[in-house]
Amino acid sequence: MIMKIIFIVCLAFGLLIVIANWKIQRDIKKSDTDYFVQFIKEHAVDNNVSLSINYNDEKWTEVNSNTLLPLASTVKIIVAIEYAQQAAEGKINAQEEVTLKELDTFYVPKTDGGAHEAWISSIKKEHAEVASVPLSKVVEGMIAFSSNANTDYLISKLGLHNINQTIETLDIPNHEPLYPIVSALFIPTQLMKEKHLNKKELLPVMKEMDMSEYRKIAVDIHNQWLNKPITDKEKKQVLKTLNMDIQRIWSDRLPRSTTESYTSIMEKLNNKTYFSKDVYNYLDPVMEQLMQNAANREWLLHAGQKGGSTAFVLTMAMYATDKENNTTELAFFANNLTFIEQAKLSKTMNDFQLKFLNDPVFRAYVKSELSNQ
Repeated sequence: MIMKIIFIVCLAFGLLIVIANWKIQRDIKKSDTDYFVQFIKEHAVDNNVSLSINYNDEKWTEVNSNTLLPLASTVKIIVAIEYAQQAAEGKINAQEEVTLKELDTFYVPKTDGGAHEAWISSIKKEHAEVASVPLSKVVEGMIAFSSNANTDYLISKLGLHNINQTIETLDIPNHEPLYPIVSALFIPTQLMKEKHLNKKELLPVMKEMDMSEYRKIAVDIHNQWLNKPITDKEKKQVLKTLNMDIQRIWSDRLPRSTTESYTSIMEKLNNKTYFSKDVYNYLDPVMEQLMQNAANREWLLHAGQKGGSTAFVLTMAMYATDKENNTTELAFFANNLTFIEQAKLSKTMNDFQLKFLNDPVFRAYVKSELSNQ
């Protein structure tokens, strides 16, 4: 009887997913890019959505542009900038070999949506027996595939202090400090062990923890792994604590910034004058992997982007200069999303970007619809 009930529940859940996906596809076909615009318009009052767009040096659209929201993986742009600066200054060697085993120290299966595994698979398509890759490839994997393991490895390689100093030198108004994002997943299990908490007692302790203490614990765990790598058993064990309530705390405590700050960063990547030529020589191959596509090279001089997501968050920052020298910088952050909202926004985001870049009528529509939000 119990097995029959489980089967019925699983079948019902599966049908809900199918229906949800069908509804998403149906609604997108009906509204396409307009869904993206109307979602922002309708949710602007909640302060859980933010959009900033610059077009040809004009502040085209600003919606909650100074609201701090979690960045998710979009924050990895900062790590990429620090990598390029250190490589340009000769502090690190972009061609230094990094073993996949070193990266595995920071990899926890089933916590990154398959990003790290997808990157490893792409590497092994080129070299089936590969055991190491150049440092530059590690950075490319962080941006193109959004590998969290690569990110935390780079934090140890580049130095967390140096990365956070870079935020200050970028002259942006609002940005919280970075910290290791993988090791933060282990804060709950460490607290349960140290404070002898059960799962019910853990949640209020996590919610009340000061952010500076949270960052410090994440850094301490990260540093412990450098001397004593975490075991596969411990990696499996941590998954047992990551229920949706704990995931929500992890998501909410990710570094936050504003879309105003990120359009400012995008402008610095787009204008090719803010950093030295040597910095761009290392940064562009990482950030502008879009330009490997011949179709993009037909109409763009250069373009780059980085997005991010959690179960509740969707973010994206991009820049582009087309062959008519029109420049665009855009940042979009959203939090407290439902499953369906996130899926629909994810599926329409790229179309929104392309239409904004190519369609003057649509650009005018975006400005008129969102100018008073």
